[in-house]
Amino acid sequence: MPKIKTSRAAAKRFKKTGTGKLVRNKAYKSHILTKKSQKRKRNLRKSTVIDATNAGNMRKILPYL
Repeated sequence: MPKIKTSRAAAKRFKKTGTGKLVRNKAYKSHILTKKSQKRKRNLRKSTVIDATNAGNMRKILPYL
């Protein structure tokens, strides 16, 4: 049986937690930050667990992560 290729783009963007969940960084933190509140920008710094609806697809493209 051949090995499955990992999506390198996804591998650079996601990490696995100790319990096996995938973690991602939040979007909308790169530019046009003047109109966003401090609280909003502060909360965008934190990483978050990916949604369960996407977890199946992510497991396919990240088989060894």
